[in-house]
Amino acid sequence: MSILIFTLQVYCTLTIIIMVVYMVRHFIFTINRSFSHQKMSYEDILDSELPSISILIPMHNEEHVASQILDKLIKDDYKGMEIEIIAINDQSEDKTADILKAYEAICPNLRVIHRTEGIRGKPAALNEGLKIAKGEVVLVFDADYLPPKGMIRNLAISFKDPEISSVMGRVVPLNEAKNLLTRLIGMERASGYQVDQQARYNMDLLPQYGGTVGGFRKDLIMKIGGFDPTILAEDTNLTFITGSNGWKIQYANSAECYEEVPEEWAARARQIQRWSRGHNQVLFNEFTTVLSSPYFSFIQKVDALLLLFIYTIPTLLLVAMVSSIILFFLGELHFFLITQFAVFMMAYYGFGNFAPFYQICVASILDGDTKKVRLIPFMAFKFIFSMFYSTKGFIQAVVDYCSSRIVTWEKTSRFRQSP
Repeated sequence: MSILIFTLQVYCTLTIIIMVVYMVRHFIFTINRSFSHQKMSYEDILDSELPSISILIPMHNEEHVASQILDKLIKDDYKGMEIEIIAINDQSEDKTADILKAYEAICPNLRVIHRTEGIRGKPAALNEGLKIAKGEVVLVFDADYLPPKGMIRNLAISFKDPEISSVMGRVVPLNEAKNLLTRLIGMERASGYQVDQQARYNMDLLPQYGGTVGGFRKDLIMKIGGFDPTILAEDTNLTFITGSNGWKIQYANSAECYEEVPEEWAARARQIQRWSRGHNQVLFNEFTTVLSSPYFSFIQKVDALLLLFIYTIPTLLLVAMVSSIILFFLGELHFFLITQFAVFMMAYYGFGNFAPFYQICVASILDGDTKKVRLIPFMAFKFIFSMFYSTKGFIQAVVDYCSSRIVTWEKTSRFRQSP
């Protein structure tokens, strides 16, 4: 019994230490974003020689949104150059195929791939698109996104720098005002991009390629064999593979694109669970690669590992909470330990998962929307919600790794109605 008590006490203490490390990390990011020099992306550079572009749009049952993103991209003028748009109909069961056929008949620069077999999911769909893509740079948009005019050029100009492997723009919810959930997601989004991503870019750390509203060099992806269709987080996988091999990722904060976020808690739960599962798949596969990479400095390596472990923290916290309950009923939860645990858990995570309250506040100020900070108390509930489904995703990733089972992609539900 004494060994069990000692183990639980050590585990709770180590969890507190880990939480403090993450708390300090995010606080440094917040200070940097608030007061330090801000690195700009390359979108203000004037250059008439821009790279050839292929745009990939994976689609599975996207009848409500397919026409809207196609209309946006078709109307975008890329300095007079023709843009190759490739829509991948990934085994859709609705009217997506019919919509794409209609657009293909009137748009000479639109190519459509109809996938009817094989592993379904975004990584597999992207691999199909890469086979026929002619552009030296590939941009990716999810089907529910609405890119503003000029977005293609703002992302493509970054590749004038030969060290840039990929670029990531900022994602902004277009339906944030729908309900409480969408507002809370909007606060997390603002914190993650406006503060977290920009600060990592400022500090020459590793911004994360987010899988949409971004792009990469085609030849680089082909050299690594394309995307692994068994990995749910193909964007996270790309981030760590390219970063570990010395390539740079650029974050373009002013390149804003508009997305539809989940409007129902059940849809959000599935999304969080998929993100956690995919991110932890990458953790298991790339941990040693990041640790041994000669291209990362010590500080870059530490931050990359903290980013890699971000979806394990909810599970660590959940286990620590259970451990503290066991210690309490055994009469071994000393006042000092429980006070430490409560203070640091609430100080860092009590107001949201991956989005500490001070990051949310600074992001709200920078966006000129300070009224939303009144919703911060509701982040306490969302933290518990996210912790539960992140833990489910972590457990699934562990089972995936141990059993080598085939992972099935689950698309996030759409809520927007077709025009």
